[in-house]
Amino acid sequence: MAPRLPNMYSKFDPGCRRCPRLAAFLDAVREDEPGYFCRPVPPFGDPKARLLIVGLAPGMHGANRTGRPFTGDHAGILLYRTLHKFGLASGPTSIAADDGLELVNARITNSVKCLPPANKPLPLEIKACNDFLRAELAQSREVRVILALGAIAHGAVLRALELPNGAHRFAHAAEHALGGNRVLLDSYHCSRYNTQTRRLTTPMFEGVIGRARDLALGAPAG
Repeated sequence: MAPRLPNMYSKFDPGCRRCPRLAAFLDAVREDEPGYFCRPVPPFGDPKARLLIVGLAPGMHGANRTGRPFTGDHAGILLYRTLHKFGLASGPTSIAADDGLELVNARITNSVKCLPPANKPLPLEIKACNDFLRAELAQSREVRVILALGAIAHGAVLRALELPNGAHRFAHAAEHALGGNRVLLDSYHCSRYNTQTRRLTTPMFEGVIGRARDLALGAPAG
């Protein structure tokens, strides 16, 4: 059965089971790992943030385990360390949802809120979950910069804003004016594969995060 698409501007649903494949997979993982979060992972960070970071989906032993985006897996190591370096996080590491870490003028969410098999959500699942991102963007009037980590996140943001994908091509460090004083900024995803193959290096990622911070908050004096 195909996922039932949520109504426009639906708020995040912590009990969402609209996508049968994802719901069944979470049930199976919960059987194997009863201590894991195994539910839709909510956004994390400052509710009045000027920077919104959009990832792909929870990782099996990361957000799906801890209940916080990019927490407990390899991708989060570089992300949180870099956010801290640029004053966007209170600490350099994110270990657990209750570790006291706070984001400053930043928030993190995912294009798909549930763990997908093999870390690959289906197009219909991305579409079904897109309404939550649409609602988040509509309700986040303070957001000035949307940082998309990867091409899927890039496409999800454009879909949520009802903008044509062809007019805004994904490329690392590309900037796209969205109107309404907002900018979409692209980065390769900070995944283990991208960092180990050096498709994404630490200086490359720091450059994007620094640019996102400057666009969102204004370049620091000096």
